[in-house]
Amino acid sequence: MQAQEIKTSSVNTEPTSKSLFNPEHKRNFSRKGDFFFHWGYNHSWYDKSDIRFQGPNYDFTLKDVVAHDRQSKLSWDYLNPGLITVPQYNIRVGYFIKDNYSISIGWDHMKYVMDIPQKVAISGHIGANITPENVPTGSLAGDYNGQTIDVKESMLTFEHTDGFNYANIEVERYDDIWVAPGGNTSLTLETGLGGGLLVPRSDVRLFGLGRNNHWNISGYGISAKIGLKFYVWKNVYLQNTTKFGATNLTQIHTTGWDEYDKASQKINYIENMWVIGVQF
Repeated sequence: MQAQEIKTSSVNTEPTSKSLFNPEHKRNFSRKGDFFFHWGYNHSWYDKSDIRFQGPNYDFTLKDVVAHDRQSKLSWDYLNPGLITVPQYNIRVGYFIKDNYSISIGWDHMKYVMDIPQKVAISGHIGANITPENVPTGSLAGDYNGQTIDVKESMLTFEHTDGFNYANIEVERYDDIWVAPGGNTSLTLETGLGGGLLVPRSDVRLFGLGRNNHWNISGYGISAKIGLKFYVWKNVYLQNTTKFGATNLTQIHTTGWDEYDKASQKINYIENMWVIGVQF
C-alpha cells in the first residue's frame, strides 16, 4: 500500500492590524516600515510657576507666576512659506517600527507670556543697582520674605514667544477603534511618551534692561500624550492630540549678559494640537 503524501501549508493567522478594541473590521495591511509626517497648530495652558532671577547684586524669586500662550489668529496669510511658522505650530516625522508602534522626532513651538501687571509673592534680595550695567531698581530694592508686590513693565516683562520650543523624541502606540469595511478609512487611538530639550528664544526686560535673546538650550522636559487619528484614506490623516508636559529650565537668558544674568523656572503645561499628516 503506497503511503499517501499529505501536504500542509503554514497559514499566518495573526491579524495584520492589532488593537485593544477589536473593531468589527480590521485593516488588511500593516503599517510596519511606514514613515509619517505631519504639520499643525496648537493651543497651550500653563500652570503657575516660580521664576528665579540671579545676577550681580540680586537673587530673587517670584512665586506662582501666571502666564498664558499667545495664539495668533489663523488666516490664509500663513500659507505664505515666510509666515507659516508665525503661529504656535507642531512638526513631526516618525517611523513605524511595528504595525502599532512608532518612534518619532518633533518640534513643538509654543509661546509663553507672563501676565503683566500681576501681584505675586517675592522672596530674596534686590540690590539698589543690579547686573553688570548697574541698573537702578528704585523703590523695589530690598530684602523680601514672601511679601506681595505688583509686577509692572517698569520692573519686568518675561516671554518665551519665539518661542517655548520643545525638541523631543517620542514613542507612540496605536489602537484602531473603528475601521471601515474597505479597510482604508479608520479611527485610531494614539498614546505616547516623550522627552527632549527646551530651546526657547526668551524676550526679557529686567528693570528696563534686556532683549529678545538668541535661541539656547535652557533645560529639558518630559511629556505624555493621548489623541485620535482619523485616516481619511490609507495614507492621509487628521489628528487631534492633547499633550501633558513638565519642564525644567535652568539657563534662561535675560538681560543679554549671559555669563552673569539668568533666570530659571519649572513649567507644567497642557498642549492641544490639530495636525494634518501623510504616511508613506
